[in-house]
Amino acid sequence: MEIKIKNIEAIRNAAREFINNIGEHRVFAFYGKMGAGKTTFIKAICEELGVEDVITSPTFAIVNEYSLPKPLDGIGCSLFHFDFYRIKKLEEVYDMGYEEYFYSGSLCFIEWPELIEEVLPEDAVRVTIEEETDGSRSVRF
Repeated sequence: MEIKIKNIEAIRNAAREFINNIGEHRVFAFYGKMGAGKTTFIKAICEELGVEDVITSPTFAIVNEYSLPKPLDGIGCSLFHFDFYRIKKLEEVYDMGYEEYFYSGSLCFIEWPELIEEVLPEDAVRVTIEEETDGSRSVRF
């Protein structure tokens, strides 16, 4: 599937379209260059899901947990947002107990998954965000 985001004003509509296509999937690996809009898109998804917490990039914390206002169809009440940009060794991911997050049944949105490919669940949805020449974004999954 492909979602086009023409400008920042259209991001909430794109986030709703993404949510409508989540299906049974729980782990989403977001690929894209620095500045492609991964964090911005994930923030819009969280807002559309009703997250009331302050949504920030977990670059230094590695993972942020957000509360969903009500359980979504089979998802539960938590959403985990990961940023593995600063991971130096895969052992760091083992030490943080990644399995408890990835296999919890909660939504997991992962930035910089290419650094932890070895431990991504087989059913993780690969989401690619690319900036187009006109400044719009393409979200493919």
